[in-house]
Amino acid sequence: LASGWSNLYIDPRPFCPEMAQNPSSPSPAKVPVLLLKTKSTPGDSYEDLFSRKDDGCAFEPAFVPVLHHSFQEPGMATVRDVLYRRGVNAGIDASYGGLIFTSQRAVEAFSSLVAEKTKKETDERWPHLQDVPVYSVGPATTRALKSVLQEPPLQIFGEHTGNGDALAKFILEHYGQWYQNRSTKPPVLFLVGEQRRDIIPKSLMDADLPSDRRIQVDEVVIYGTGVMESFPHDFAEILKATEDRPTRWVVVFSPTGCDSMLRGLGLLDESTGKAKRDGRGDRRTFVATIGPTTRDYLRRTFDFEPDVCAEEPSPEGVRRGIVQFLERHR
Repeated sequence: LASGWSNLYIDPRPFCPEMAQNPSSPSPAKVPVLLLKTKSTPGDSYEDLFSRKDDGCAFEPAFVPVLHHSFQEPGMATVRDVLYRRGVNAGIDASYGGLIFTSQRAVEAFSSLVAEKTKKETDERWPHLQDVPVYSVGPATTRALKSVLQEPPLQIFGEHTGNGDALAKFILEHYGQWYQNRSTKPPVLFLVGEQRRDIIPKSLMDADLPSDRRIQVDEVVIYGTGVMESFPHDFAEILKATEDRPTRWVVVFSPTGCDSMLRGLGLLDESTGKAKRDGRGDRRTFVATIGPTTRDYLRRTFDFEPDVCAEEPSPEGVRRGIVQFLERHR
């Protein structure tokens, strides 16, 4: 797939007006960026970033959901009860001394619980989390948490870590300092989906840790994930709607739906299950992945090499990768 790419030339004008050789020429149409994910609420950082024009690049983000997320009521009921009895606080008798989030979906579920505030809960400090640390794995999750209504705002830490392993190491040190006068650290509440890695609980509850450093982690599943049956049709529709554009990008966030993505682009050889070797000649559609996990899945399963793999799994990382690709090939 990569043969001959070193000589690839891409006219930069359809992408970034600032790169145009003739600055007086009319601004080109925005470049569609098809984000294979569900739009986050209450705000989506990918939409925000790709809608900006401050660097001269004109993109048009569109969402094509691949995964179906649904709140899990047993877990929601558990967290609801903890919030209403004010079980998360910095007191010695608290059920939990902090919260952990590694998913925007978990934040959405949590945010919906906060929004349920009943007439009985009249305290303006609701949901009463002002005095505890709230840990977030990265920029996107942090942005979602900042949208959770509380006065004063949540105290959010860990945005710089970027993955579960690094976040776990950060929590061990930070939480230890937060409760440095406690011989036994209070448990933390970890709001998760059905599918998740166990690196954080394993790291924080490692039996080899001294007892005064070990942290009990209670995981509560508050959302589930399934494949959207409508994805192949929805993807085909948006490809048809953008087929007259000179350039477009597809951004892939997980292995789920990769086969339908390749099939929709006409790049999947049904007889071999691999990507077609000669299927990308027109070079009008480009593919970016959120990180190495999805990139490696495409390589391993389909012998497909995406054009961009974000160095940082964030809106900034994806956008930076796309812009750098364009600059290299202009």
